[in-house]
Amino acid sequence: MAQSLLFKVKRSEPELISPSKPTPHEIKRLSDIDDQQSLRFHVPLIQFYNYNPIMEGKDPVVVIRKALAKTLVFYYPLAGRLREGPGRKLMVDCTGEGVLFIEADADVTLKQFGDALHPPFPCLGELIYDVPGSSDVLNTPLLLIQLLVPSVKFN
Repeated sequence: MAQSLLFKVKRSEPELISPSKPTPHEIKRLSDIDDQQSLRFHVPLIQFYNYNPIMEGKDPVVVIRKALAKTLVFYYPLAGRLREGPGRKLMVDCTGEGVLFIEADADVTLKQFGDALHPPFPCLGELIYDVPGSSDVLNTPLLLIQLLVPSVKFN
């Protein structure tokens, strides 16, 4: 059913969400396990959540943006950038620059996807936006979050 599903996604310009409070500026060397050449790529992940009546009257974009900024205070390396040191050793430069955040709207509901909400997900390319220049692992945000809100409530 989802393979023939047609829908439109409108996205805002990507923005950086930085920690809500100052964080340490330090260098964290990655372990030899994390530093393998074959692991230098991003992993796309998609999660679906049903409508929760507790969120009535709340803008999920505002709630998640604030929560993300607060969370980055404690997980501040995620707001940094990967750098290469001597011998191509990877390290996280804890700069506090932030993670990439994109707000998106779609004219589709979870119900319309039917039973196709498990891997391999047929519409992954339409739902997850590949921000130009963000596919490099060095000197780019370590995390990209796209919040896709349907134009109608999840049913």
